[in-house]
Amino acid sequence: MSILRQLRLVAFLEGLSFVILLFIAMPMKHFAGMPLAVRIVGMIHGILFLAFVVVLYRAALERSWPARRWAVAFIASLLPFGTFAFDRSLKREIEESVRAP
Repeated sequence: MSILRQLRLVAFLEGLSFVILLFIAMPMKHFAGMPLAVRIVGMIHGILFLAFVVVLYRAALERSWPARRWAVAFIASLLPFGTFAFDRSLKREIEESVRAP
């Protein structure tokens, strides 16, 4: 699996865990009195976030991305739905690399 495909996968999982944390686990904690939901989903999200940062670093080095490109990817991971928006540019880059000889 190419580094960009790895990044897309980890970014999707990290973004999904962030959305679940914000829109499911947090309301369960505050409105249903279930703090365990945040502990479990929060831990999973934390691990996925660290994995995202590692794969992002590897992709940035391997693809020789300028600082702006990987900074945008990192900032996108801090915003709800940000990794999903960044995914479009990753998909485009994969398609371009497949077409190039």
